[in-house]
Amino acid sequence: MQDIAEQLQAWHTSGRSFAVATVVGVSGSAPRDPGAALAVDAAGEAIGSVSGGCVEGAVYELCQAAIESGEPVLERFGYSDEDAFAVGLTCGGILDVFVQPVVPGADAGLDAGIAYIASGTPVALARVIAGPGGLVGATVAVTADTHHGALSPAPSTVGALERAIVAEARAMLDAGRTGRVVLGLDGRPCDEHEQGTVTCFVESYVPAPRMIVFGAIDFAAAVVRIGKFLGYHVTVCDARPVFATARRFPDADEVVVDWPHRYLDSQLDRIDGRTVLCVLTHDAKFDIPLLERALRLPVGYVGAMGSRRTHRDRNARLREVGLTDAEIARLRSPIGLDLGSRTPEETAVSVAAEIIAHRRGGSCLPLSAGDGPIHHDVARAEDAAVQDGDTPRPHAA
Repeated sequence: MQDIAEQLQAWHTSGRSFAVATVVGVSGSAPRDPGAALAVDAAGEAIGSVSGGCVEGAVYELCQAAIESGEPVLERFGYSDEDAFAVGLTCGGILDVFVQPVVPGADAGLDAGIAYIASGTPVALARVIAGPGGLVGATVAVTADTHHGALSPAPSTVGALERAIVAEARAMLDAGRTGRVVLGLDGRPCDEHEQGTVTCFVESYVPAPRMIVFGAIDFAAAVVRIGKFLGYHVTVCDARPVFATARRFPDADEVVVDWPHRYLDSQLDRIDGRTVLCVLTHDAKFDIPLLERALRLPVGYVGAMGSRRTHRDRNARLREVGLTDAEIARLRSPIGLDLGSRTPEETAVSVAAEIIAHRRGGSCLPLSAGDGPIHHDVARAEDAAVQDGDTPRPHAA
């Protein structure tokens, strides 16, 4: 909902009823990740997307029906070759979509959640998508230190379950994770196949992940632009004030004049496992102090520009300052994938491709070169579920 939060807040503030359809589960080559959302208001206006077009029409109708009935619904869309005209995913994937009607002022959890999302405040929205009928659609908005909403008008009857949902949602918010949680009515973790369970979909809304680009060079401007395109909050840092200017990097969220290692030291409370560090300074006096710190931090990606000769020299210097081979192995250098890039823009595409592949587990081979899954992260999650005995299956709507 983060992508459409501004419009949802406008509808909510004006008192307009609407329905939100959210992707709560995917399998195979589904087009959108969990959390993707489409919303329809009482006048029929639609915003957002859940499938890139495959099932938008059917989901739009589900939203209209939910506004009319006031009842939430969980619907599964998949591919069926039995009926060429059936609504489904032509790519062969499976998409679980939860449709929830929203009446401003009627649900404290949804009211607070929408307000938090629109304001940019980190929040986890936990919604019951399957379970006893009286609980389906119940929503709790959870922040780092409080929560809003309840699972029942009489909280004592579901106190243990609600406390467990709040605890799970807060842990997922801290990790920036979105996904399903299955609990028993007593709040204990359960297998999805057990009877008498409650399935919650928890969406974590956290600030955009950070990309810090060190080195105010011409290649950096292109990396900044593609970083913004990928949804990062992008900072450019360089110790040379003549180069590190907002005029040279108009697309950056921040331009900082400071020594790279000193700036990184000042940002330890603002970086996490999603943070991307692109070291483009190509100068040992900047690179070595910076990488000595960066390769010991729990960030998602560290890449450094330079030739193979520069890379070998850099590795030797890093060993001299005490980094282990395991720490040095985290460094992606020369930065980017081998696309034959020459221009700054082509190089930026190369860097972005490597960041995506590293995050999603891609092979970096042409899709036409294999016949395996297109979405590697989804495949890994499904493999893990099967190993744990949690085979994906349809859910009752």
